[in-house]
Amino acid sequence: MVSHRLIIGERFSDNRGSLNFFNAFDMSEITRLYEIEPIDKNVIRAWQGHQYEKKWFHCISGSFVINLIKLDNFEMPSNNLVSTRFLLEAKKPSVLEISGGYANGFKANEKNSKLMVFSNFDLEESKNDDFRYDLKTWPAEW
Repeated sequence: MVSHRLIIGERFSDNRGSLNFFNAFDMSEITRLYEIEPIDKNVIRAWQGHQYEKKWFHCISGSFVINLIKLDNFEMPSNNLVSTRFLLEAKKPSVLEISGGYANGFKANEKNSKLMVFSNFDLEESKNDDFRYDLKTWPAEW
């Protein structure tokens, strides 16, 4: 099972404009999607974890830093866990796939950045698999 991976998209441009595409992105597991637009680039949304829910993140405008923490225990995770950092940019099409078992956090790097999030759980399933931790629980480079 994939724990996390970056699916690199491609970009085609001609005199009519540009097209981003993700031929390696299998969307068959996805049951819902939502878009996040932070009020400004100082907001850090962290840490939210899911034991079973799988997520995919795609930056559709601007750029985002996303940090992941592989959790060792959902009720009382260790404070010394190390984050893995990703940079998603709209101008470099990619999708970050994250399996259950992780906490994530993200921050926009630019004004008017937007993040599209896909999930394999419906809203009720997600609420029942939702774990929140204080931003200061783990250090991360934002």
